Amino acid sequence: MRSPDPYVELARRAIEAWVREGRRIPPPPDLPAELFTRRAGAFVSLKKQGLLRGCIGTYLPTEENLAQEIIENAIRAATEDPRFPPVRPEELPHLSITVDVLSPPEPCTVEDLDPKRYGVIVEKGWRRGLLLPDLPGVDTVEEQLRIAKMKAGLSPDEPCEIYRFTVERHGEK
Repeated sequence: MRSPDPYVELARRAIEAWVREGRRIPPPPDLPAELFTRRAGAFVSLKKQGLLRGCIGTYLPTEENLAQEIIENAIRAATEDPRFPPVRPEELPHLSITVDVLSPPEPCTVEDLDPKRYGVIVEKGWRRGLLLPDLPGVDTVEEQLRIAKMKAGLSPDEPCEIYRFTVERHGEK
């Protein structure tokens, strides 16, 4: 399945080149200009038959531009998510890809959260957990915070700093 969305197509091309050839693609010159001029954190999520197959990203930009951020995180989602083995070439046609471009995180309180609209980051010391917004089965602020704290290695009632962010979601239907 090919996507007309340039963000998703870039992620797919990066994954296919890496999985098939071990080759990291350069950003193609025909991408929209914003992918070369914009810097932002980005998450790439892979699903196979509706089930998560990999998800890795950055909540702040780490690369020169958004195109490079998507390429790096797409490869990492396919090969470095510790929950899954690396994607195999025969799986490529069966993957659906979502690219989430993150707004800068802002400090907030529990009352400022809405799991459908905002993603959340929890922090305490060096421990950090992030959960993207609008995820299936995450319908309450309490559930969103519980999962984010679990990812950070925090107990559900442990106090921590809370940040929220929005995403610009690019996905395949």
